[in-house]
Amino acid sequence: MNLTENKFVFKDAATVILIRPSNSGNWEIFLARRHQKQAFMAGAYVFPGGQLEETDNDPQLENYIKTADVFDPYRLLQDSSLPGEKALGFFIAAIRETFEEAGILLGGKTTGNFVSFHDEKVLRKFNDYRHQLNASQITLAGIAQKEEILFFPDALIPYAHWITPDFEQKRFNTRFFLAKLPPHQTPVADAAEFTESLWVTPQKALKMHHQKEIILMPPTLKTIDELSAFRNIDELFSAAKTKIIYPILPQLTGNSLKLPHDPEYSIDAYKRPVNLSEPSRILVENGVWKIAYYSESH
Repeated sequence: MNLTENKFVFKDAATVILIRPSNSGNWEIFLARRHQKQAFMAGAYVFPGGQLEETDNDPQLENYIKTADVFDPYRLLQDSSLPGEKALGFFIAAIRETFEEAGILLGGKTTGNFVSFHDEKVLRKFNDYRHQLNASQITLAGIAQKEEILFFPDALIPYAHWITPDFEQKRFNTRFFLAKLPPHQTPVADAAEFTESLWVTPQKALKMHHQKEIILMPPTLKTIDELSAFRNIDELFSAAKTKIIYPILPQLTGNSLKLPHDPEYSIDAYKRPVNLSEPSRILVENGVWKIAYYSESH
C-alpha cells in the first residue's frame, strides 16, 4: 500500500549509501550518475536505489534471510505504522536494488560470510543473475534457492527517510540505508540507468558539487553534508544506530527548500521542533543547490 497525501501518491523506495575505507586512511561513498534520458533526476549523482516491488514483500523470502535474533525492521525504521511485511520489504528492496544497480550483494553463506566475487566464474554467474533480476526473469528468492545463500538485511543501517515534494511529478517515499562494502565485491554501475560512477569522500563530493563537476540533488546533498562530519566509519555507524529517523518532506518557498526543523516550516504533519544548530534550508545559488542555516537566509 502506498502512502498518500491528498491526491498525490508516493511510491515506496529504498536507497543504499555504500561505504568503504580508502587507501588514504579516510573513507568513501559510492555515487552513480543517472542517465541523461532518465525521467527523474537525469544526470544527477545518486546512491543506488529504486522502488519497492511486489516480490520484495514475498513471505517466501523469510526462508532466505539471516539476521540477529533482535532484528526488528519496524523498530529499526522507527515507523510502527508500516503495514504487513512492508518494513522488511524496505530492507529487501535495498538489497535487491543494490545488486541490480551496483552489482553488490548483501548476502552469503549461512556462516554469515558474504558472497565473494574474487573467483571469475562466480562473478560471471552472479552478473547473469543480476541481468535476469533486472529483466524480471528471476527473483531474489530464486537466486537464494539456486545458490543456497541467505540475504543479510541487518547489514543495512537505516539512516534517513525522505519524501519527494509536491512540485515533482514523480514522488517517492524513500528510506535511506548505510551499508559497508562487502569484501571481495566491487560495484559496477548498471549501464542502462547509469553512465558512470565514482568512489569519493563526502568532503570531495561536496567540493565537486559546488564546482559544478557533479550534480547532487537536495536529499543526496544534505545526506552527504551530514556524512562529512564523521571522521571514520565506526563513528558514523555508531551514530547512525542511535539516530532519530523521521519523514523529511521539504517545503518549497521561492528559491529554497525548508526542512521540517526550520522555524518557518509550516506543513503540520511533518513539522519538527526548531533546531537552529543544524542547516534547515537548501537554496539555489548560481544554479547550484547549497545547504544553509536559517540565520543565513535572514
